[in-house]
Amino acid sequence: MNLEYFIAKRLITAKDNKSSISAPIIKIAISAIAIGMIMMIVSVIREKISAFNGHIIIANFDNNQSETTLVPVSKKQDFYPKFSSVPEVSHVQAIASKAGIIRTADAFEGIVFKGVGTDYSWVNIKEYLVSGQLPNLSGQLNPEVIISQYLANRLKLKVGDNFNTFFMKEGQNKLPNIRRFKIVGIFNSGFQEFDATYVLGDIRHIQRINKWKPDQIGAFEVFVDDFDNINTVGEKVYEHTGSTLDSKTIVEKYSYIFEWLQLFDFNIVVILIVMILVATINMVVALLVLILERTQMIGILKAIGANNWSIRKMFLYNASYLILRGLFWGNLIGISILLIQKYFGIIELNPENYYVNQAPVYINIVYIVLLNILTVFPGFANPILYYNQNYSSQSHPIRLIWC
Repeated sequence: MNLEYFIAKRLITAKDNKSSISAPIIKIAISAIAIGMIMMIVSVIREKISAFNGHIIIANFDNNQSETTLVPVSKKQDFYPKFSSVPEVSHVQAIASKAGIIRTADAFEGIVFKGVGTDYSWVNIKEYLVSGQLPNLSGQLNPEVIISQYLANRLKLKVGDNFNTFFMKEGQNKLPNIRRFKIVGIFNSGFQEFDATYVLGDIRHIQRINKWKPDQIGAFEVFVDDFDNINTVGEKVYEHTGSTLDSKTIVEKYSYIFEWLQLFDFNIVVILIVMILVATINMVVALLVLILERTQMIGILKAIGANNWSIRKMFLYNASYLILRGLFWGNLIGISILLIQKYFGIIELNPENYYVNQAPVYINIVYIVLLNILTVFPGFANPILYYNQNYSSQSHPIRLIWC
């Protein structure tokens, strides 16, 4: 039988312990650990905007300040379709954009029609697809498009419906080009700035409207392997593009959004540090109270021959019960909140202030494990250090027996 584990178990389940001074402190400590973990887990959230723009945009200098493509770019570039000169680039795709107006019997909305081809990566958009399917871009030109849930609700459209889109021609007194599209899919990214703007369909529609050749497009979207190095890779991409082309990272293009995200990340770090400190202090105080309350028991055990490591193990078992119980409930409730928010979006935000209509959730198992480790280690270390400083000397047992 494991003597230390047996004694620790008796201490935890003993009836007299429930009426002792440590009982409410232990309950408070477990609750504090659980609440701390909930707050720390829920604080780790993030949003991505590269799904609609790529990480780096390469276009003519005249086009970089506008969503509408003015001057076409030839697809015959050294970096397309494979950007071999910059190994950090994972994918390059051709796109073209044109502003238009969707008109239905009851409403109208201004949009940006984003034309894409067979080289387009649908990985990110597919995550946001809530109904229907992706458009078929292979074979003959077809009217299939996907629109956002936001536009579908405002225009009272659904999958399978058709609608007319008016594209203005350059010059005065010219009738607009009219294209009739069919909705085959509806997406919802939660990022209203993009959901209220983009309609995705075949790039050949824009090429025909603008009277471009098949090898003429609006811009290139470049994706990198590691977004954390986007600024460094962006400089390399700029150096390896032609003199008539300019490149911008989405950090530069949407600087106001990323500045907001940086401020948000700073707030998250502050919350994490504060909650780790609060949870740690509560654990340490609870475990120290347990040690102080069992001072006489420690003296008796040492007097009958128990060594320091045996007594440490007993309190480590006791500490494990308290900490793991708090962590269990904290992780269970915290992760449940994240999953509920991810799939049901119960926490809504004002998109005018936060750019998103729901609190975005980012679940990373590695981060959660690190939070648990950072919470557990101080809780174990501090009481053991206290025991070593106050009870490990051989002069204490007799004094403790007589107290």
